[in-house]
Amino acid sequence: QVQPVESGGGLVQAGGSLRLSCAASGSTIRFAAIGWYRQAPGKSREWIATIGRSDSTAYADSVKGRFSISRDNARNTVYLQMNSLKSEDTAVYYCNSPVWVWGQGTQVTVSS
Repeated sequence: QVQPVESGGGLVQAGGSLRLSCAASGSTIRFAAIGWYRQAPGKSREWIATIGRSDSTAYADSVKGRFSISRDNARNTVYLQMNSLKSEDTAVYYCNSPVWVWGQGTQVTVSS
């Protein structure tokens, strides 16, 4: 089983930025479709962004224009650049790919 490791979360003020990282040892991210998800307290996990096998990207309306997903094949890492953060972005963030299991996630807290 491949379990990703998410990192880069933290506490940030509204309007600030964070960059999350997703590393998955034992799996090559090149040409893989990988998504970012988040789960806020008391809510279901929701999809927020995907980078496709050909590097096409897609975003949920709630983050479009503020978040950017990318991959670095040399580092075998996928990133989520988050700008103009809002209090409603507070959640645990996860990355995943179809054959992976869920990781522990990384907490993002945005203070207003």
